[in-house]
Amino acid sequence: MTRDDGSVALPRVLIVDDNAANRDLLEQELEAMDCEPLLASDGMAALAMLEDDPPDLVLLDVMMPIMDGFSVLVAIRGSAALRDVPVVMISALDDLASVVAGVELGADDYLTKPFEPALLRARVQACLEKKRWRDREASYLREIEAERARADALLHAILPAPAVAELKETGRVTPRRHEDVAVLFADIVGFTRYAEAHPLEQVVEELERLLVACEGCLDRHGLEKIKGVGDGVAVTANLLLPSPDPVGACLRGGLEMLDRLRTQHPEWRMRVGIDAGPVLSAAVGRTKFSFDVWGDVVNVASRLSGLGAEEALYLTDRARRRLGSGASAFRLENLGPVPVRGRGDMVLWRCRGGTP
Repeated sequence: MTRDDGSVALPRVLIVDDNAANRDLLEQELEAMDCEPLLASDGMAALAMLEDDPPDLVLLDVMMPIMDGFSVLVAIRGSAALRDVPVVMISALDDLASVVAGVELGADDYLTKPFEPALLRARVQACLEKKRWRDREASYLREIEAERARADALLHAILPAPAVAELKETGRVTPRRHEDVAVLFADIVGFTRYAEAHPLEQVVEELERLLVACEGCLDRHGLEKIKGVGDGVAVTANLLLPSPDPVGACLRGGLEMLDRLRTQHPEWRMRVGIDAGPVLSAAVGRTKFSFDVWGDVVNVASRLSGLGAEEALYLTDRARRRLGSGASAFRLENLGPVPVRGRGDMVLWRCRGGTP
């Protein structure tokens, strides 16, 4: 057996017998086998010792006062913490009925009195070896569960939760067209220059703290983070999780992200771009998954997040129209036609906050 610190420990065997001479004999035999004997003179004392610190094996006499061996065996097999502890029943040579009853109740083996040393050694060693294999199997299962949990956490870090659920159920994420999705891109102005002028560890720590805060904003407004791109982030609303007001959700989330940035890093500036319309989504890759969205809406939102050199939250005219009467909840400024790379002039709006 192995201790928690990795060192080898002697197998611990609990002897439960009301007869002192039998306990002494078994104790001597176990010590000769390099086992650590533990002693209990009745069933109640044995159960107390078992609950406190389960041994590797129990040698359990059948006939005892107060609580007989059968009752102790039933209690062991009925306990989630003890049910896997091997139990060898001890009975008189002519008491075959007790042997059969013990096996039926879950005993792993039996011994008869008087003890035959060679048979005692063989059965103790067989039960201890079975315990070693059982412990090894349990350890492997724990490792497998830990690896599965790590893989699950990694999947959730890469893919949105609904995509993870579909991937687990079907083995793939079906490509889909979504007709009414709001897309938000956010980018920190001049982050590259800032990163080059400061220690790498400091930059990574500050960026991680900000992104964690921003992810909290996204969760509060029902937004889905699709991916991070350096110091930027791509977010959707009404893609995999339904949203009755996807553009409004993006505006509220974007405004909170800007507020968090001002609080945590007053010297940084963020630009946010929002557009709305149809997009395509899919998870690509076989061994390294990447979930992404495509379409004109995605391209436009990305380019809006690169406009100008100051903090701003821009949205397209089609995104503003999607707000409907909900537009009154925000202070929107019509910027008119603005040149957008690859798209020419587009009518844009700038959100300067929510209405009081």
